[in-house]
Amino acid sequence: MPAPHPLAVALSGSTDGSLRAEAEACATRWGLPLLLRAAKAPLRGLLDEAELLVVFGEDAVSLRDRRGHVRGGAGLAALRLKEIAKGRTDDPLQRVGELVAGERVLDATLGFAQDARVAARLVGPSGALLGIESSLPLAVLAEATLRREGSTASAPIEVQRGDSGAVLRAMPASSVDVVLFDPMFGRALAAQPGFDMLRRLADPSPLTPQVLTEARRVARRVVLIKSARYSPALRSLGLRHEWASRSAPVVWARVAALSR
Repeated sequence: MPAPHPLAVALSGSTDGSLRAEAEACATRWGLPLLLRAAKAPLRGLLDEAELLVVFGEDAVSLRDRRGHVRGGAGLAALRLKEIAKGRTDDPLQRVGELVAGERVLDATLGFAQDARVAARLVGPSGALLGIESSLPLAVLAEATLRREGSTASAPIEVQRGDSGAVLRAMPASSVDVVLFDPMFGRALAAQPGFDMLRRLADPSPLTPQVLTEARRVARRVVLIKSARYSPALRSLGLRHEWASRSAPVVWARVAALSR
């Protein structure tokens, strides 16, 4: 028996033609196999052919392996976007990042693209957002989910798989306005379903001073860093958080660009 594929694309139980076309386009885009199953055969049977599946369903795109699954989507970002739509101006990306329409943003640790969604709304259609994700499964899930959502009120989010340090080193100085980092937290947040799978798939490497310096070179205005409230990650970089709400489990720090 051949070794299972590390990652493959599959369909849920639907046989809808547009859904299959969507899955085929994803498989082609990322060079992944598309696995089809016999009628009424269980989806879990495909896990004999692939270690991890990107599953296209009518209501969501999800990642699934033998240990669990997670649906792609805005998650907690949906609540933040609703507050912004109501006119609130105290989202961390507004209060700490001061993002405005037309800016160019690089999210160097895309993950589930929650912060990217909020940043894209703040910079609007005249802005631009590039998301970098080193994990192929997470990059595929983020792009597939974002393609479904779309928004005429937000900047399009371009998803690129790669090492953020290498991407930053290849970029010209002051080529974006803002760089975002959300390094992997050491423990799960209770309000974040799917965190266990995210932690298994994401790069656990901490943000290093060298990568931070590259980010400050590439940013025209500021670098923003999210961290768990009680994590030593910011202190290890010689940083202190700028602001956090009393109830939030995360804090934010900002570092001026080298050009400022």
